[in-house]
Amino acid sequence: MNPVYEALPVFAQNVANSVAGYWVARTRFSEEFDRTLAAWESSVSGPLLHLRAEQRERLDHIVRHAREHVPFYRGVPPPSQKYDPDEAISTTLASIRPLDKAVYRERWREFLAANVPAHRRVRVSTSGTTGTALRLFATPERIAESFAGVWRQRRAFGANVEDPNLTFNGRMIVPFRQQRPPFWRRNAYAGQTLFSVYHMSPANMPAYVDAVHDTPARYAQGYPSALHLVARAMLAAGRPLPKGRLVAVFTSSESLLEFQRDVIEEAFGAPVRDHYACSELAVSMGACAQGRLHVDMEYCIVEVEPIEETEQWVRGPLLVTGLGNEALPFLRYRIGDVGTRAKTPCPCGRPGDSFLAIEGRIEDYVATPDGRLIGRLDHVFKQQTSVAEAQIVQDRPDRIRVFAVPSRDWHEASERALIQEIRKRLGDEIEIAVECVDAIPREPNGKFRAVKSYLGNLGSGRTLM
Repeated sequence: MNPVYEALPVFAQNVANSVAGYWVARTRFSEEFDRTLAAWESSVSGPLLHLRAEQRERLDHIVRHAREHVPFYRGVPPPSQKYDPDEAISTTLASIRPLDKAVYRERWREFLAANVPAHRRVRVSTSGTTGTALRLFATPERIAESFAGVWRQRRAFGANVEDPNLTFNGRMIVPFRQQRPPFWRRNAYAGQTLFSVYHMSPANMPAYVDAVHDTPARYAQGYPSALHLVARAMLAAGRPLPKGRLVAVFTSSESLLEFQRDVIEEAFGAPVRDHYACSELAVSMGACAQGRLHVDMEYCIVEVEPIEETEQWVRGPLLVTGLGNEALPFLRYRIGDVGTRAKTPCPCGRPGDSFLAIEGRIEDYVATPDGRLIGRLDHVFKQQTSVAEAQIVQDRPDRIRVFAVPSRDWHEASERALIQEIRKRLGDEIEIAVECVDAIPREPNGKFRAVKSYLGNLGSGRTLM
């Protein structure tokens, strides 16, 4: 945190956040944003053939641009000339070697487009949850475009850019030394009440509950883990929000776990709608009312490297290709997340690619002694009402440690029930140690990881078996 900001009184910090909000809004909500949002809101109900044709056109453009102006991609073959858009897209992508994150981290300068001058490049922040933060850049137009996908989803559920909102993300807006409320600050320009996720101790949660009730808002947004903490406190105090007061709760930046969704929806009296994107500006998906994550096909292409497949879906590590960021193109980028893509149309009627789930990073899997990699272990806690929050940590190939925050219902049999549920998924060969703790520590960026592995990279996509 900036020492000058930290020394300011609260009202001055609110002014500083409002000024910062003004400058951020100028970049995000430009004329390019308005044009893109209008076009994408029209295309969402259009025929799939038109979406594929636009996707193919944008892919051809970014590949030609990368071949000519981006040193790393100069050896990439030209786009396919096949007539059918689906065939052309598949053929073009198949000719490009997948890009691993480690390669980009070491050679990032080779990805900068030579025809985009330095003054046109905006540094894009990345939190570096699992390692060193990446150096990322984009033009202002592409940043605005990335928010068009976000707001196409939000407007579909009744939220608008100018609406007041409650925001729970990793911004450090309250000094660590502060011990009394308010643990939030105001961005008056954007109508935001920004809550600190670093002050959410049990002793402070009543103040958060009061603020959620006292602050006018049309929607809430932020990290699922932070919203879950507040929601849990609201329910414990018997103070859920009236249904309909908020139109929706929009989550992002972390895997949304089922038990978190249930608690948040009950406490905030509104549906939870997840959004999946990345700082590399190479992927964007928004959840519909049916819960599926729809790919913003005008913005990106998402492939799956299959590790498991049925007639209904295919699951595996994701390869993402951004279609807009000429300053720093990412083609077939192994983003490190695993997802399950549906093979059937979504019941909501929206055409195009959709995912049943994004299941988290490859590093967030438990490796069993018999060689299996197990993900989505949040289901273990869905029926464990005596566990308020939990984290699984694997520090040895033959052991996991489960850090559990007990609720008031915790009793002697709770630990046995928890271990039994885990054994159903991991088997009997792995040691399970349960430890009760007061709170689960967050990452330096304020994010929560339900599973943490210290065994190294468990796979790059091709080796995840």
